[in-house]
Amino acid sequence: MKTFFKKSKLLPGLIMLLGLLLPQTASAQSSTDSVSMKAIMNADELDDPDDTAAAQPVTYEPKCEVKSVPDLLRKKDSLAVVKPLKNKFFILIPVIGSQPATGFLFGLTAQYTFKGPRPDDRYSSINASATYTTKKQVLINVKNNVFLKRNKIFLSGDWRFYIFSQANYGLGSDILPPQKEDFNIDDIAQPMEYNYVKVHQTSSWEVSKNFYVGVGLHLDGYTSIKDIPLDTANGKYTYSYNYNTRNGFKNDVYYVNGISLNILYDSRDNQINANHGWYWNLNYRINPDLGKNVALSHIAFAEARYFVPLSKYNKQHVLGFWAYGQFVTKGVVPYLNLPAVGWDQRSRGGMGYTQGLIRGNNLVYGETEYRFPITCNQLISGTVFVGFTTASDKERNIRLFDYLQPATGLGLRILLDKATRTNFLLNYAIGRHSKGFYLNAGEVF
Repeated sequence: MKTFFKKSKLLPGLIMLLGLLLPQTASAQSSTDSVSMKAIMNADELDDPDDTAAAQPVTYEPKCEVKSVPDLLRKKDSLAVVKPLKNKFFILIPVIGSQPATGFLFGLTAQYTFKGPRPDDRYSSINASATYTTKKQVLINVKNNVFLKRNKIFLSGDWRFYIFSQANYGLGSDILPPQKEDFNIDDIAQPMEYNYVKVHQTSSWEVSKNFYVGVGLHLDGYTSIKDIPLDTANGKYTYSYNYNTRNGFKNDVYYVNGISLNILYDSRDNQINANHGWYWNLNYRINPDLGKNVALSHIAFAEARYFVPLSKYNKQHVLGFWAYGQFVTKGVVPYLNLPAVGWDQRSRGGMGYTQGLIRGNNLVYGETEYRFPITCNQLISGTVFVGFTTASDKERNIRLFDYLQPATGLGLRILLDKATRTNFLLNYAIGRHSKGFYLNAGEVF
């Protein structure tokens, strides 16, 4: 099994390098998404053929009028409450779905998108959701990415309260074997129940154009932990128990609290749905050894996104690149706080794999996505994407990129708001021995 992708350590780097080498083929676009091009004129279309050199650029209107859901739906006929406002957009929609980590779930999700009155003010968003599942889980999320004071201050937060249950599968990305038909992922699953409170909030200040520096507060609490298969009296041990015992943590409750330094750069044309530009973020967190059942640790988080427009005339053709990594650089953290797939701020990473399936001392995720229009009026668009996840296990000497777990998928987008370019997403992804269906408001990255 260890030979799987053993010779492909450079693959993630090549994927990202391809994105860096692709030229930017379009300039910054306005919020109206007008289509501009230089006039293409034949000599017989001019009064004087010599005037060809003097021809001025001509602005062409889109072939079709852009349509969004509010243009088509009547309020009484819609399950969604959509309220488009000037420089603001609010949506409240029901959530119905199913995935292995939660079972059947239902609830509500809301997104509020807004910006200041100035043309160069950036879009901000606040997301909130509350869901209940057939596994008796309660999931409450509040996320914020907000620009204030004419883009001079940027706030980013991830607040959660979970009454949760989730299986553990061990550490390292070698846990899923390639091309093994008799493999059943449930055979390595170890169910666990716990309550989780998360408060992560950073505040950053612009020190030069698009460049921000700031600090953050990070609180993680895991309580009422029940490691269901654990039976020490009969010699039945679990991944979580073995790891926590080896590193000096209790198995029923632990906390990870700290502060961080945050550095961020953002040149995207639209923070909700970018057509071009860069975004990268570096966060270094220090968790002091203060209190009971805690340990000193340092955690580094790095993220990059890059968007390349592929057409000068239709800006809905976009190639996007996304990569992030989380690394325990010093000390140790308890088992559930180790880097794991699907636990990023927006829970969008690792599509195709159950949340928490791939976990390790360090983790890297990468994804490339092509977005394209389907209907002329831009109401419906599509995407195809590929990604990979790799994780390490220090105890077994499994390093990053020793094993890669790939995934691929496709999706549909339905335009909810023209000004902010907010879409409703339906994605389907397939990984190795795992798959998932995802419904969201706003792009994956």
